[in-house]
Amino acid sequence: MKLKLNKLDNLILRILSESISEEGVPNLKYYAFDWDDNIMYMPTVIYVLDEDGEEIGMSTKDFAKYRSRVGKEPFDYNGHMIVDFAQNMFRDFGTDGDEKFLIDALIAPTGPAWKDFVECINGGSIFSIITARGHNPKTLKEACYELILSGRDGINMKKCVENLKKYRELFNMENAEDIELIWEYLGLCKFHPVTYGEGSAANPEELKKVAFRDFLQYCRDLALELQTKALIKNKISNNFMPEFQLGVSDDDPKNVEMFHKHFGDEPGVKVYSTQSGEKKRINKNNN
Repeated sequence: MKLKLNKLDNLILRILSESISEEGVPNLKYYAFDWDDNIMYMPTVIYVLDEDGEEIGMSTKDFAKYRSRVGKEPFDYNGHMIVDFAQNMFRDFGTDGDEKFLIDALIAPTGPAWKDFVECINGGSIFSIITARGHNPKTLKEACYELILSGRDGINMKKCVENLKKYRELFNMENAEDIELIWEYLGLCKFHPVTYGEGSAANPEELKKVAFRDFLQYCRDLALELQTKALIKNKISNNFMPEFQLGVSDDDPKNVEMFHKHFGDEPGVKVYSTQSGEKKRINKNNN
């Protein structure tokens, strides 16, 4: 008999996050990603001023290196003596740049965290995008949706949907259309463009810290719910002993330092730096 209780259906949608093995056993694995120079190398630039008052576009990678010097001391950048920030320097990183972001996300070179992003999507795991950008959160969600549909560089919509459907099978739920499942799945994920509305993109560490703390609690709540014996008894082996795992990756050394300082000792949390273009574990002594 198919279960049709709305309350139970909503509960299952909330725990769709967990990847399921071929044996039907979920793992409690979650992901938090920075976007720029982490998932992708986007062409969006930050505008700074040279000594002649000309606006110069600076890449996000370079900005992570030079941002503490802009406006404090002149320095050479690609043949220009940079002296200050331009007016509305992050204009392409906010809602005015939403349309371009959607286009760039489908064609920009992939970054050092892309492999993990693909693993996350294909497994149907819950994730969060925590970025200094200020786009509408719906824009980030739509970009991820388009990436799934396009099958970009290893993303496999079929695998994603198969994993999502296993949860419904696990609880004898009626099937849903593939597109509906994907939208419901992305609805469980969290999109935090931390300078959307208000906030300083020049110093996003505090905003990212708040966003990650909220996501960490959200993941723990989901993990506890999944482990409720009343829901999984007779469906999963009694030997099922899940371990909460949440990985966060960022390319900006200041953000990595912040995550390590405030969350590096949290049980189940792994902090990675992608500053060098390769993923490197930072809090190696933790779990």
